[in-house]
Amino acid sequence: MESRTRAPENTEARIDTTVPHNARIWNYWLGGKDNYPVDREMGEQIRSFFPEIVDNAIADRAFLVRAVTHLAREEGIRQFLDVGTGLPTHNNTHEVAQSVAPDSRVVYVDNDPLVLTHARALLTGSDQGVTDYVDADLRDPDSILATAGKTLDLDQPVALLLLGVVNFVADDAEVRSILDRLLGALAPGSYLVVSHPTDDIDHERAHQVAAAWNEKGTPKITIRTAAEIEGLFDGLELLEPGLVSCSLWRPGPTEVGTLRPVAEYGGVARKA
Repeated sequence: MESRTRAPENTEARIDTTVPHNARIWNYWLGGKDNYPVDREMGEQIRSFFPEIVDNAIADRAFLVRAVTHLAREEGIRQFLDVGTGLPTHNNTHEVAQSVAPDSRVVYVDNDPLVLTHARALLTGSDQGVTDYVDADLRDPDSILATAGKTLDLDQPVALLLLGVVNFVADDAEVRSILDRLLGALAPGSYLVVSHPTDDIDHERAHQVAAAWNEKGTPKITIRTAAEIEGLFDGLELLEPGLVSCSLWRPGPTEVGTLRPVAEYGGVARKA
C-alpha cells in the first residue's frame, strides 16, 4: 500500500481551540475524541434543542458506507476523491472501499489543520491500494484536481464525494462553478455523491440550528431545500431512489421499515 501526505508544516499553529469547529463537533457527535471543550459545549447546545442532530451525523456516516460500498461493488469504481473528509472516526472512505476492492485508490481533501495532524490515522489501508491526503479547499477546485491527479487517473471513472461540505459555501453560483469544474475534469462513468442538511423536514428548527452555529462556529453553514440540493445533480443521472433522507438511501434488508427520515439528504448520480 502507498500512503502519502501533502500537507504544510506547523499545522498545529493553525488550530484555534477557542472557536467551535464543524469537523470537531461532528467528531464529538459521532463519539470521537478529537475535539475540545468549546466544541463539546456547542455540540451540547445544539443537541439541547435539536437532539436529532446526532441521528443526522450517524445517518450521514451510514450513507457514506452504503454509497461507497455500492459504487465499489456494483459499479466497479476503484477511485474515490473525498473532499471535506473531516476527522477520522470509523468506516472512513478508504476502509469501506478497500474492504470491497483492496486495490481502490482514495484521495482525501481537507483544509482543517486538526484533520491534517491526523492524516497518518487516515493513511492506512490495504496492501494493494493507495491512500493519499492533500491540504486544499473546496473553493479551489483547480488545486484539488492538480494534486489529486498525481494519485488518481482522471481519465478513468472517479467517485467524487462531497459529504456535508457544500453547505459551507453559501453562494449558489459559486457552488455551481465548483461542481462544474470538478465534474468537468472527471471521465464519463464517474459519480457524484452529496449529502447536505435540509430544512424540508423541520424548517424552523433547521434554521435555529444554523443561526446558533453561525453565531459562534466556523465555517458558516447554509441550509438548503430538497429542491435546491437536487439541483446540485443537474446534468447527471440520479441513481434510485433519487435524493432522499440519508437514512433512507438503500437501507439494508434488516433496516427496511425501521429507519426514520433525518434532516440530512443524500444522493448518488452518474456522469454520462
